[in-house]
Amino acid sequence: MKKINLVAQHPILHIRSNLVFANNGNVVLCYKGQLPEIHSLSEKDFEDLHNTWLQALKSLPIGCVVHKQDVYQKKRFSSKKLPDTTFLAKATHEYFKGREYMEHECFLFFILARNKALNNPIYVNPFRNVPASIHSDMDTQLNAFVEAVNDSVSFINNGRKMQFAPLTENEILSMTDYYFNGFNEGFDTDILLESSNVNIGEHYFDVLAVNSELCFGGVVQSSRPNEKFTSDDFSFHQGFIDGLGLALNENHIVNHIIYLDDKHKWRKVLEKRIEELKKSSNFGSQNKVSLSKVQQILDQINADESSRIVRGQLNIIYWDHGLANLRNIGSKIRSEFKELDITPYYPKGEERKNYFLNSYFCHSSNFSDQDLYVTDLKHALCLYINTTNYKSDPSGILFNDRVHNIPIIKDVWDEGKKRIKARNFAIFAPTGEGKSFLANNILRQYFEAGVRLVIIDLGGSYTKFAKLYPEHFTILRYESGKNLGINPFFVESQKDMDPDRLEDLAMFIFELLGTGNKVSKAHQVSLKKILQCYYKLVHKGHSLDSFYRFMENNQKDLLDQLKIQSDYFNIPAFLHIMSEFVEDGLYSFLFNVSEDQSFHIEDKRLIVFELDEIKDNKEILSVMLKLIKSAIQATIWKNRAERGIILFDEFAKQLKFDNVLESVEFYYQAIRKQNGAIGIILQSINQLPNSSTSASILENTQVIYSLNNEKGYAELKSRLNLSSHDHNQLKSIRNNLTGPKKYTEVFIKIGRESNIFRLEVPPEVHAAYLTDGEENAAIMSLYKKTQNMETAIKEYIELKKVTS
Repeated sequence: MKKINLVAQHPILHIRSNLVFANNGNVVLCYKGQLPEIHSLSEKDFEDLHNTWLQALKSLPIGCVVHKQDVYQKKRFSSKKLPDTTFLAKATHEYFKGREYMEHECFLFFILARNKALNNPIYVNPFRNVPASIHSDMDTQLNAFVEAVNDSVSFINNGRKMQFAPLTENEILSMTDYYFNGFNEGFDTDILLESSNVNIGEHYFDVLAVNSELCFGGVVQSSRPNEKFTSDDFSFHQGFIDGLGLALNENHIVNHIIYLDDKHKWRKVLEKRIEELKKSSNFGSQNKVSLSKVQQILDQINADESSRIVRGQLNIIYWDHGLANLRNIGSKIRSEFKELDITPYYPKGEERKNYFLNSYFCHSSNFSDQDLYVTDLKHALCLYINTTNYKSDPSGILFNDRVHNIPIIKDVWDEGKKRIKARNFAIFAPTGEGKSFLANNILRQYFEAGVRLVIIDLGGSYTKFAKLYPEHFTILRYESGKNLGINPFFVESQKDMDPDRLEDLAMFIFELLGTGNKVSKAHQVSLKKILQCYYKLVHKGHSLDSFYRFMENNQKDLLDQLKIQSDYFNIPAFLHIMSEFVEDGLYSFLFNVSEDQSFHIEDKRLIVFELDEIKDNKEILSVMLKLIKSAIQATIWKNRAERGIILFDEFAKQLKFDNVLESVEFYYQAIRKQNGAIGIILQSINQLPNSSTSASILENTQVIYSLNNEKGYAELKSRLNLSSHDHNQLKSIRNNLTGPKKYTEVFIKIGRESNIFRLEVPPEVHAAYLTDGEENAAIMSLYKKTQNMETAIKEYIELKKVTS
């Protein structure tokens, strides 16, 4: 057979749902798999997946063939799914367009072979036709086969880490045509099966295989350390043959075919092989080694009554445009096998054709005994690849994967709450590791997706980012002796004083009084009655000063009129404490009302409060936080359907103050009523004091970001109850800040899911996120001249090109 034309010799006779009736008499059930992300699994996870496969496959009927096929192809990244409506989004869209990566598809086929004994001769014509009635003769056996396979697939899917879905008729026909068309695109061609090579269109193909138990040198296992990320103090695991998967970075297919045989039959085969090797063991050291290997396999089988004897084959089909590079790919695969202490077989001539044609799923029952190793199912399943590429969510924040640096979308909001119940987040990293850069990246994308942002900043890290959206931002900067212009008491009309607003205002006053959440129900009811009376009698000019005068003027008979016992509200104490905030009081400037700034911020979607000047004054800072909170409640989140985020940046020093920490905790409690999230940025988790308040904050923080920390991550692991694999992932973080593709790595944990992602951005985005240094100063200087941040960034990038 020198040439195959698939039109004249199509291998499929009929398809019913995902059930294929092949021309050679085989019946095949076809599935496509979704595997866990690469790097996301621990050593135990790999063991669990191995056990899942074992339990799922060991009960399949004798004579069943299981073919797992992993297809890897070089592709160019398409930016079609990336947003491109803003300056920074367009820059990102263009920057990643066309970047090379490896696409991975996983398929699983269950074959009921026409030759039930699976005792094929060395060469079988895979395209031979059989009588059309052959499938109808299998009806009874077919029903039992389909039921057994359904049970196996259900068991795998119940494990949740892997999901296998039935292929459609179109998918089955497309993958058949694609396989026999040699993965060429844009034209149809023939398969040329010359003795020297397999050539299909523009591609040359070759094969390496593990086809005998003698190929195995050492032991196999479900996983092994990943040398790239493993260090002296921790072990980062990968699947046993993951080096033949995405890491190979070449066009190839990993075929693993298992023949589920009669245990007793193949025990006898192994015993016969041992006898033959014993007779020839004196004729060379290799025969002695082979005898030892086969004897070891037989001993393992005899020692475990639950073992399932199988025959199997692992083969790698690889292809390239040129024969020279094809040899290089073969060398890379052999090197990887050597790492695993496996000696592969290199089929040539007729054997190579046989391996290529029979690695198509309808034909994979055609291999002879000489093409298959004999072992236990547990052993064979160690040769499964159980991970795939990073997976993008339908919507979310753009990061990069750790394998190809292509964009990956992660849904850290989780509208449907499938992964997290609270979308609050925390960013941890020492100074200089890029906390604010990461926060800019997250918040900018949220903002462009329509989320309203409130940033409470003590470092001026968001000015450039904000000024890219001149119509949508406002920056409220605290200056000594001046207020922010926020009036918690302001209402446009009596209708605005609804129960929620009344509750918020009462809590604001109690916080100023220093009682906060400790106040009794009786005190709450009393203050709300007083406030209702104030708004009923005072129709304009509402403010803290006005409310103070109202209380002072009516202190003698107010409680009696409202039928409030003096034990429930102490007016003299109220007047004494609040005197600091009115008239000539020490902090009266905070509440001076010239105009209500909330009119300026209620229509803005990006509000930055810069409080750098008061970061060391816990009293003023605490009051400012209360004022900001009242503004947020009164204006920004009137519409609870609107998504919003509050970010506390550079907040480490202030968190040592109890009253500040309690203010932040209040935000966490209040956010539950809103469609929103709270974010905090800290250099170390130790900057959150060990207290019930901090524990409450951490408990309600279910999205964790951590950048590189040379001091280690032990405290982070302890206080966030991270798993050992989370800890290993953190310790594996590696940044690359040189060369054309600079990136930082970031650990991201969303609920129980975690992995390491990269943050690589185009020059325009990098310039927008810079927060200090000469580059930042140069951009801000250009902005002063142009008064347009986008223009300033473009000019800066052009200047860099000229000077570099």
